[in-house]
Amino acid sequence: MAGRFEATAEINRPVEDVFAFLAEGTNDPAFSPRVQAITKTPQGPTAVGTVFTSTVRDAGMRTGRRFRITELEAPHRIRWTEISKNAVTADEGGYDLESTGPGTTRVRIFNVLEGHGIGKLLVGLALSAARKDAPAFGQRIKAAVETS
Repeated sequence: MAGRFEATAEINRPVEDVFAFLAEGTNDPAFSPRVQAITKTPQGPTAVGTVFTSTVRDAGMRTGRRFRITELEAPHRIRWTEISKNAVTADEGGYDLESTGPGTTRVRIFNVLEGHGIGKLLVGLALSAARKDAPAFGQRIKAAVETS
């Protein structure tokens, strides 16, 4: 079973600034409390093929996550896929950004979660938790970008 969750936020920053902040995946801990550490390979500007490796805390357990950037269209679109092997993975995810006026941006984040092995039993719980947190997640993104 796979499923999708998404969140949106209206951010009081120009679309180019929001894109730059979100494309630099090492900023994720600023809005995602589950991300405990994150690195980027290779160093330098994010590009298609860049891999972000993180340690996250999910349901009280630490797991390692690796995401590869699959699309990067400045300043409107970022896509990734999880390449790590975990019980539940984000097989597809991304940001869509739209300028909504001078200095304002609408951002939509989404992830498609997939269960593997025992994760097939857990993916429903993961989706439920992600969907419940989605509005707050969007607001955490807004706060992090606006204070950067």
